[in-house]
Amino acid sequence: MNDARTGSQVLAAAVQHLTKAGVPDAARDARKLFAYASGADAGRLTLILPEPVSAEVMTRFDHLIARRSRFEPVSHLIGSRAFYGRDFEVTKDVLDPRPETETLIDVALRDPFARVLDLGTGSGCILITLLAENPGAVGVGADVSPKALAVALRNAQRNHVDDRATFVQSDWMAGIRRPFDLIVANPPYIAADEMAGLSRDVREWEPRLALTDEADGLSAYRTIIAQAQHVLEPEGRLIFEIGSTQGKAVAELMRQGGLAHVFVIPDLDGRDRVVTGKTRRS
Repeated sequence: MNDARTGSQVLAAAVQHLTKAGVPDAARDARKLFAYASGADAGRLTLILPEPVSAEVMTRFDHLIARRSRFEPVSHLIGSRAFYGRDFEVTKDVLDPRPETETLIDVALRDPFARVLDLGTGSGCILITLLAENPGAVGVGADVSPKALAVALRNAQRNHVDDRATFVQSDWMAGIRRPFDLIVANPPYIAADEMAGLSRDVREWEPRLALTDEADGLSAYRTIIAQAQHVLEPEGRLIFEIGSTQGKAVAELMRQGGLAHVFVIPDLDGRDRVVTGKTRRS
């Protein structure tokens, strides 16, 4: 490409390339990647678009567009994703934080808590956000993946809660004994036969272990509910993120597991997204 081309011309060509590759929201992604390649604030991108693009920026941008055309997520390309007003490091080893998970945060913050356990913590975005929003709380993030735990620790440091967050390698609650008044989890809830229907960004690039239980999508809920009774304090809360069709099933599992005050809560799009329940008084 000619270095004399303006940002607007380069951006238009990139949008055309991504669109031809079948990438959804090509214009949005191209703008994000051009801002990143240019080192510009995304909100000020319009100011630099009339200017010629340097060879260095062009090389970086071409490389990013080539990777995005293979459906590699934008968050992987720029290394971060915004969640609940904060930035989190994202790699191929963790699930990409999603806007719908913010519903779980809102539900958890409705009542006070002092000790929170985040199961399958991944990037740590849930635990870290809860600690940042509740400066008096401490928490533990558990994950079976050492690589995910390393990302979570860096995110805790990045968001200045590492003095109140501990990260442990554990298969759900297998190695956890201390009591908590809040347990949260966004477990793998995609059924094995649903994986083929996921977008390529998710299916080909995000960790399969964080997406599916390789069964009916409910295995993790069954395990966590059974284990939670031994870790949650009396009247402690258990809060799950769920798939939009799983509300009734997960709520019933909670009731069968002895939890009370079980509710299914929708996200901003009106889809079932969170199930919450409490342990009974001792």
